[in-house]
Amino acid sequence: MTIKERRTIRKYKVMDVDKTLIHDLLATASRAATMGNMQLYSVVETRSKTVKEALAPLHFNQPMVMSAPVVLTFVADFNRFTRWCDLSDADAGYDNFLSFSNAMTDTLLFCQNFCTLAEEAGLGTCFLGTTVYNPMGIIDVLKLPRLTFPVATITVGYPDENPEQPDRLDISDVIHEDVYQTVSDADIRKIFAYKESLPENKHFVEINNKQNLAQVFTDCRYTRKDNEAMSQGMLEALKKQGFLN
Repeated sequence: MTIKERRTIRKYKVMDVDKTLIHDLLATASRAATMGNMQLYSVVETRSKTVKEALAPLHFNQPMVMSAPVVLTFVADFNRFTRWCDLSDADAGYDNFLSFSNAMTDTLLFCQNFCTLAEEAGLGTCFLGTTVYNPMGIIDVLKLPRLTFPVATITVGYPDENPEQPDRLDISDVIHEDVYQTVSDADIRKIFAYKESLPENKHFVEINNKQNLAQVFTDCRYTRKDNEAMSQGMLEALKKQGFLN
């Protein structure tokens, strides 16, 4: 499957994924760009049913966590580099938000490379955005040390479905030449008109008893209350992990 054909896979065949294949894909993915060639990431490979059972509630019990043969948690990791600095009598000043941001960027670049390579190899993947919703619990389950933080979870397996690709905005709507071009209200309406016209999105509006699709996002899927609560949880986890001193 090429990147143009990619889709999220949530159903997997009852079929193991060879550990060597996963590790080879991760090794190739590590050629991603990285801040100062520090490789500020780690990945926790979970195959154990027991650990999956502990992780599942933290991902809102999405069935892929248990059904996928492999669950990969991609971790922003300044612990390894800082320990090396400490052992080398070098003053490591990486217990701050900028360092977390650099490690998170490294990790997501690595993660995306892996997903693309895995899909090209015939595997299916699902990116779980819930990782940053419940970081404290994931930190505890995976025993993540100071100066590490979970930023992405990917379920991996051989696809047992071929779902439709979700819609995407036209690329002309996301490209800005030279500087950011603020468009008119009318143009904003045009940008989202296709998304609003899709039968499945009209159905979401109807079953949620809302006036429009935007309200489904703001009132049901990603509410202000939930965003603020999870933001607070993320800040507390960052402090616990040593990134907000």
